[in-house]
Amino acid sequence: MDFYAQERIGLFIDGANLYSAARALGFDIDYKRLHEHFAAKGRLIRAFYYTALIEGEEYSPIRPLIDWLDYNGYTIITKPAKEFTDAAGRRKLKGNMDIELAIDVMEMAPHLDHVVLFSGDGDFRRLVEAVQRKGVRVSVVSTIRSSPPMVADELRRQSDAFIELQDLAAMISRVREASPSEAANHLLETA
Repeated sequence: MDFYAQERIGLFIDGANLYSAARALGFDIDYKRLHEHFAAKGRLIRAFYYTALIEGEEYSPIRPLIDWLDYNGYTIITKPAKEFTDAAGRRKLKGNMDIELAIDVMEMAPHLDHVVLFSGDGDFRRLVEAVQRKGVRVSVVSTIRSSPPMVADELRRQSDAFIELQDLAAMISRVREASPSEAANHLLETA
């Protein structure tokens, strides 16, 4: 997908979906690098990150990420996850952010030239179609290289461009620092 220097770009990240796709591909997202990558493509107007949070937990493993994103150029949209027991008696959590994401895309569409949607959820196909009717281009970022693929075929077909998440990995993945023992071994190997 081509990006144009003066086009207004909006990022809409389905946090749980992106996390699952990256994990299936075996890497972690570096959100600073992701932000910088797309800011370099055009005029990044806004980067939204959507996630549900478990109510009542003293510590949530996602809280440090949310706080970091909030201070580093992302607009955070959260809501409490609902806890329920399924028919088999298993404790389940539900925290769907589709409506919040769809409303924000529709509200932002008049101010954007290009929507980049980080999700493979087929429920967004109609949203993509509606935004395209407003003259906004839509790129979908997900993966078909995982097993099973993480993007719905109908969403991929509806988008103007599909960006394979694995193709972005070199630009947006977290760089793992070597442990002291790994660094020492590397020095011994190169000496």
